[in-house]
Amino acid sequence: MIHAPNPVVAIGVVVSTAATDAVYVLFTAAVTARRRVVAASWSSLWYLLAAFVVISYTGNPVYVLFAAAGSWIGAFSAITWLHREDAAILAAKPRGEV
Repeated sequence: MIHAPNPVVAIGVVVSTAATDAVYVLFTAAVTARRRVVAASWSSLWYLLAAFVVISYTGNPVYVLFAAAGSWIGAFSAITWLHREDAAILAAKPRGEV
């Protein structure tokens, strides 16, 4: 049965899904960089956050929309943060060295 979503749970789903996707992006970056301990740490945090999201919206399919919104926010934010970090690294290198 679909019922009106609880605003507090809806906000919790958006925030935790955003965090989950941000952590997933950071996990993927750590795997790409072959940083084992960092990747393993991000991975375990990723599963803890994902558990809350799944538990929250299994009772009401409407929460899937909030999860999708949080997913977009988290991935966009993490890529933006990684892009800024990369730009700062490039700016710190001497000219001609990339």
